[in-house]
Amino acid sequence: MSTPRLLLGFDYGTRQIGVAVGQAITGQARELCVLKAQNGVPDWSQIERLVNEWQPDAIVVGLPLNMDGTPSEMSARAEKFARRLHGRFNRPVFTHDERLTTFEAKGLRLNEGQRGGYRERPVDALAAALLLEGWLQQHPTSSP
Repeated sequence: MSTPRLLLGFDYGTRQIGVAVGQAITGQARELCVLKAQNGVPDWSQIERLVNEWQPDAIVVGLPLNMDGTPSEMSARAEKFARRLHGRFNRPVFTHDERLTTFEAKGLRLNEGQRGGYRERPVDALAAALLLEGWLQQHPTSSP
């Protein structure tokens, strides 16, 4: 497979799933939206709309590992979500270590100096952008 140019990133959670879009050419990603989930189950029609709108070459799902690098309880759920994305949309799906992205996203939100902090502006989509940028840094494009 050639290097993906446009990617969607997902920060998987049981109540909310952050979504970001990124470009391999710039190596940058930006927040798109936060989707609601019921016990980890998203509204698949919302994800389908995003995939149809953005037409990503690949998808990256954050893998919530423990600080020592071992799988967490959520890791298996995130991997299952990644497999379902692949099965439903027939696109390459990669997982990426997302340790500290939510922590970093909360810090960035607080530094924005906005009232309400991350409660009013959830960090899930920002965390998705950060993990997607991390994946892009580890997989730089070989050609412009």
